[in-house]
Amino acid sequence: MKKYFFLRCGLSVILLMHSAVSIFSGDVNNFGLLFLDTIGFSPFGLYLAWMIKLVHLASVALIWIDSFIRPVAICNILIFIFGIYYVHWQNGWFVVGGGTNGIEFNVLLICSFLQLMFSEYPAQKKSRRS
Repeated sequence: MKKYFFLRCGLSVILLMHSAVSIFSGDVNNFGLLFLDTIGFSPFGLYLAWMIKLVHLASVALIWIDSFIRPVAICNILIFIFGIYYVHWQNGWFVVGGGTNGIEFNVLLICSFLQLMFSEYPAQKKSRRS
């Protein structure tokens, strides 16, 4: 079993569903043209939206083949931070319950990627001086 198997499963399913569904439904185009372009990313909103979704899709494969874990984590963390800033911050903390569309889920994803990223560092041995 892969190290952090369940964390990899969770992240992969979330990234795959979040990207594949919006690609096949066409929502990625709406997100780029109707949202990103209107908040100051014009004329690059559509390209930025597709880049985000393609990064998510590529991340799924790279997570499972244990390649480029740190760059994958950094790219996704940056996407989530910008998502918090531009989309979720004004809605508060809660995704459901105390509010809607808040930042709590993105914070959890950021922490999950940090765990995956920093778990790859080898443990450092303490040197003993005599």
